[in-house]
Amino acid sequence: MLDDFLVRAALAGIGVTLVAAPLGCFVVWRRMAFFGDATAHAAILGVALSLLLSASIFAGVLVISLTMATTVSLLSGRGYAMDTVLGVIAHAALAFGLVAVSFVSGVRIDLMAYLFGDILAVSRSDLAVIWCGVVLVLGLLGWRWARVLTATLNTDLAHASGIDPKREQLILTLSLAVVVAVALKVVGVLLITALLIIPAAAARPFSRSPEVMALLAAVIGTVSACGGLQAAFWFDTPTGPTIVSLAAILFGVSNIVGLLIRRFPFPRRTAT
Repeated sequence: MLDDFLVRAALAGIGVTLVAAPLGCFVVWRRMAFFGDATAHAAILGVALSLLLSASIFAGVLVISLTMATTVSLLSGRGYAMDTVLGVIAHAALAFGLVAVSFVSGVRIDLMAYLFGDILAVSRSDLAVIWCGVVLVLGLLGWRWARVLTATLNTDLAHASGIDPKREQLILTLSLAVVVAVALKVVGVLLITALLIIPAAAARPFSRSPEVMALLAAVIGTVSACGGLQAAFWFDTPTGPTIVSLAAILFGVSNIVGLLIRRFPFPRRTAT
């Protein structure tokens, strides 16, 4: 079955969206969209270093993403404006990465594949790496869900409950770094943040609890991945951008439906 490239692409897309959904909810709740974008941009430096050292692309991206996450967590709350730190690190890493790529000789480099993804080229080994990362992050989030959620919603309550918000934030940022590394092949560094944020934002109007929002985001992300893959096959369009475009359409539809429900609520039955 895995000899079919479309099946491998679908499995890769489903895996990435399943792990991006709950993590994307925390990104939305914590307003960490800029951090996700910065980590994704820094991944280009990991790609360049991997090519220069003839190492695994995934390993290089993972190391740079983890370094980025750890650096930001250490600098957080130490007198640095976080948006400034993220801006400097992200764009510096992106610029150094693009410069380093120009020094790679004897290797054919398709920057578009790294910038916008190349899901149709996912191999069996890529699929194994993606799903290992998916299982790792989902297991970590499932284990720390209550603690991370408490630290996200109310830091005072977290302190009162013996929870260290800084530690939970570090767990989130490290998880985000892993997701960036596994999603590189699917949507590329420029669209990873969109895959994190859009399904979670689309699920928000219909969510009555954090768990429901995470599940709905997973469903929307999966539909976007499978539907975008099929649409790209039909219309011969870039697969990564098509997946994100479908997610954006679902976001628009969900917000319109949510607005109509709030404007024209269903009548409630009254006891007679």
